[in-house]
Amino acid sequence: MKLTVTTFVTLDGIAQAPGGPDEDREGGFEYGGWLAPYVDEDFGNAVDAWFRPADAFLFGRRTYEIFAAYWPDVTDEDDVVATRFNTLPKYVATRTLDKAGWAGTELLRGDVAAAVAGIKARPGQELQVHGSIDLVRTLVRADLVDEFRLLVFPVVLGTGKRLFDGAVPTALRLADSRTTSAGVMLQTYEADGRPEFGTVG
Repeated sequence: MKLTVTTFVTLDGIAQAPGGPDEDREGGFEYGGWLAPYVDEDFGNAVDAWFRPADAFLFGRRTYEIFAAYWPDVTDEDDVVATRFNTLPKYVATRTLDKAGWAGTELLRGDVAAAVAGIKARPGQELQVHGSIDLVRTLVRADLVDEFRLLVFPVVLGTGKRLFDGAVPTALRLADSRTTSAGVMLQTYEADGRPEFGTVG
């Protein structure tokens, strides 16, 4: 399976608490819910399209707990996101969870990179990661991410957790780029090895 990462980020790279004020206040973060004003039909259609090829999901513990508290109660069969989340296998990288109540969930302990590499080797289209900033950083350092789907919102916060803090230098190839009517840039990048360096001129 191809490992894809879908993340909401601000123009200055903040990925913390996009969905609501109390989603993640770590570090005294006060700006949760910054994506809400930009959600429109274009946004929904893009997210649905990205969810359709999923065969399994991979989460960090915090994101898993947020999603597990909401998505199992969404039972609309026409909701692409809810249907995929509730019916497909889910893996959680965790050192603290002892059990998981969301049906179809398996906890990953120990060497997460090795476990994820094993899951990727299985048949299927996509192993998808949504949110899970700390986990994504681990996956990037282990060269396990094949594709980034970044939804870049036209807002600058100046503080908060940035997606690529601590990442190893990585070259990316732009595979697709679109913009919603609300000004959200939908950018798909494929991993392309290590960056090259030189001098201009």
